[in-house]
Amino acid sequence: MSQARSGAPGRRGRRPGAPDTRAAILGAARARFAEHGYARTSVRSIAADAGVDAALVHHYFGTKHDLFVAALELPIDPTGVIVPAVAGGIDGAAERLLTAFLGVWDDPELQPSLLGVVRGILEPEGSALIREGFLPAIILPIADALGLDQPERRMPFVASQIFGLIVGRYVLELEPLASLPAEDVVAAVAPTIQRYFEMPLP
Repeated sequence: MSQARSGAPGRRGRRPGAPDTRAAILGAARARFAEHGYARTSVRSIAADAGVDAALVHHYFGTKHDLFVAALELPIDPTGVIVPAVAGGIDGAAERLLTAFLGVWDDPELQPSLLGVVRGILEPEGSALIREGFLPAIILPIADALGLDQPERRMPFVASQIFGLIVGRYVLELEPLASLPAEDVVAAVAPTIQRYFEMPLP
């Protein structure tokens, strides 16, 4: 795997808190996000399920987005990768996005935690959390930032390409995909993602 780039996002710090309370909040958040989706889940409802005050949720985790990242047990906040990548507009957006994405995944310090998240997706609750939470909270905002039409139709294709790449390169370690330099993977895959951004929809 390629070495981590110096600009790769760092780990997010955690606020201290009673382990039982934090665990109760995270458990309630995972269940809520999986069952009701990101948009229809509120911090207040998570707090009620966990038996704590909503202010305590904010104290431990910050915003609902921060809580979602914690619930997924992601080692970094994906928006820190996505926002700079899409800031340049739609031209070349897929290449920038995929370059930043592979820079994170090829980081030897981050990869073990990321693989743990992917393996968790294979569990029933994990798949629902990705479908109902990750897509609307992380993937769909890419379309908004790029000004894409019909994002609810375009972005599932983008997500399928990204998740397929993760599984093939990092989980199954399919060759030659697993050993290709990141720039070669970008050259092969980015045009497909760019087409999903721009193609006329049937």
